[in-house]
Amino acid sequence: MEQKIIEILEKNDKYCSHGDTVNYADPPKVFESCEGSFLYDENQTPYLDWQMWYSAVNFGYKNKRLNDKLKEQIDIMPQLASQYLHKEKVELAEIICKYVEDKYGVKGRVHFNVGGAQAVEDSIKVVRNHTGKTHQFAFMGGYHGRTLGASAITSSYRYRRRFGNFADRAHFVPYPYCFRCPYSMKVETCDTYCHKEFEKLFETEYQSFWDEKSGQCEFGAFYIEPMQGTGGYIIPPEGYMAKLAESLKKRNVLLVADEIQMGVYRTGKLWSWENFGIVPDIFVFGKAITNGLNPLSGIWAREELISPEKFPPGSTHSTFASNPLGTSVALEVLRMTEEKDFEPEVRARGAYFLNRIQELKSRWKVIGDVSGLGLALRIELCTNDSFTPSRALADRMFNEGLKGDLLVGDKKYGLVLDIGGYSKNVITLAPSLLISEEEIDLGIHLFEMLLRRCGAE
Repeated sequence: MEQKIIEILEKNDKYCSHGDTVNYADPPKVFESCEGSFLYDENQTPYLDWQMWYSAVNFGYKNKRLNDKLKEQIDIMPQLASQYLHKEKVELAEIICKYVEDKYGVKGRVHFNVGGAQAVEDSIKVVRNHTGKTHQFAFMGGYHGRTLGASAITSSYRYRRRFGNFADRAHFVPYPYCFRCPYSMKVETCDTYCHKEFEKLFETEYQSFWDEKSGQCEFGAFYIEPMQGTGGYIIPPEGYMAKLAESLKKRNVLLVADEIQMGVYRTGKLWSWENFGIVPDIFVFGKAITNGLNPLSGIWAREELISPEKFPPGSTHSTFASNPLGTSVALEVLRMTEEKDFEPEVRARGAYFLNRIQELKSRWKVIGDVSGLGLALRIELCTNDSFTPSRALADRMFNEGLKGDLLVGDKKYGLVLDIGGYSKNVITLAPSLLISEEEIDLGIHLFEMLLRRCGAE
């Protein structure tokens, strides 16, 4: 390890909070540059990135068109207090709103913020303001952020344990995770049993959710990731989300979709909820809307929830919300994807990638399940029985991939992996949407090298 890296690590150990996820690795990995689908260390060793900053850099590192737009905006108007207007904010909101209105016939408005968790907090305000209720439904395995409000609807207790509940903790409903069905059912014969179990909550007032006499539910909204992210990139069975949406609609419970990780074409469509026959009352977006170049997030909500009369000036605010740098890049992202039919390209690359990981599964006992939607894919690592979760194997492969010593021909590579899943045994894949077939093939080769190095069968 070079002396400059040792010094960086020593300073991190002494001066930086260890509450950040960078400290999951021991030692934390230091990178110096990036381009396309690759990160580079101090020796300029290329690391193929299979997670792209948690799906924030959907269009590749140092995307020239988007970088140029950011540089252009810096020279025009890089700063403006959010109490004033600039055209990029208004035009970006227009594109998002007209997309939903033109395709689905629903009018709405956009409210911007900075980070994903902050936008989730804004959505909670909209829900509470409209319904007057503080209780929410959410899914087991769901992740919506680590601010105090967002952690209340995130299922992992470890994010709340030290800090308590600032907001009422959600009631968590089992997600339809068919490979590890929480009800031990088989998807071929269950007839969406998990949805029937949700419906049972409303059969009688003694289930504590529903008052039949008043026709009122105690819960204001159901927060969903249409396709789960941190929970392991899980795709729900066909028809489930539509049934859930109908159950909520007839009881006046709002449906809020978290698109922070799966939005902006990650699943092949602009918003992941479009894959499942639903239109949410609110959806939250962030991350890839600026390709990671500037923090920007936001919510879209139906007009009746967020009209000026319902949600007046000052209802929520952030100094850096709708900043010119972020909105100009986000506007360019959406214009770039509108210029040609971007969806078929993502689906074609995703189908090729999924076929390659299905081939992997056929060769390795430790791969228990693979699936994908667009370029959101999963590899579930198990013991040799192809089912029992193996967090140990996932951890070893994660750390070995960061060593940067995988020799292909006469060149060394690394492989950047991300681990998710209920048992922290799922490799969640969020590669660049512009990844080439050659880079996909390289990644498969590197992944198999890691499997062999880690003693997998």
